[in-house]
Amino acid sequence: MFTGIVTDQGEILATEAQGDLRARIATRYDVDRIDIGASIACDGVCLTVVAKGHEPRPWFEVQVSAESVGKTNLGTWEPGKRINLERALKVGDELGGHIVSGHVDGVARIVSLRGEGDSTRVRLRAPDQLAKFIAPKGSVALDGISLTVNEVEGAEFGVNLIPHTKEVTTWGSLQEGQPVNLEVDTMARYVARLREWG
Repeated sequence: MFTGIVTDQGEILATEAQGDLRARIATRYDVDRIDIGASIACDGVCLTVVAKGHEPRPWFEVQVSAESVGKTNLGTWEPGKRINLERALKVGDELGGHIVSGHVDGVARIVSLRGEGDSTRVRLRAPDQLAKFIAPKGSVALDGISLTVNEVEGAEFGVNLIPHTKEVTTWGSLQEGQPVNLEVDTMARYVARLREWG
């Protein structure tokens, strides 16, 4: 489990297709404190560490299943790309965002970006089948970042980015039309499922 509070920006060093996708990611985390088999959210996708090392700088490797590649934007990873990282929650950690599983539901696309004071208002379009799970003042995780939904209109919704968020995540470099990983709020999924069953 995660909180959607990004704690590092990693950099893709290499990718290799081996049936699944294998990626090497540079990090500022202390790799000596990362266990093989540990979970790290990479652009919001919960992935398992399968190797790690120090040269030429600290790195870890993950293996991404074809299923995950198909449901996310991870197929666009290439060397030099910056990604958002978050280590898994430990008992007693502060829950600063919202409960995020790292199980991405689909890909949203950025419709528009516009300045609003010092902040940036971002409008996105969710896949139609996920739109029902997004509500004003609810939570979403976008590329692993916990954000509050400001408004919803059909399958489109808006979020607001403060300067700090743009500085410590990859959101400072996003552009219109770009795909982002979307995880809807877990509670919204359960409420919708309960309603289906009456």
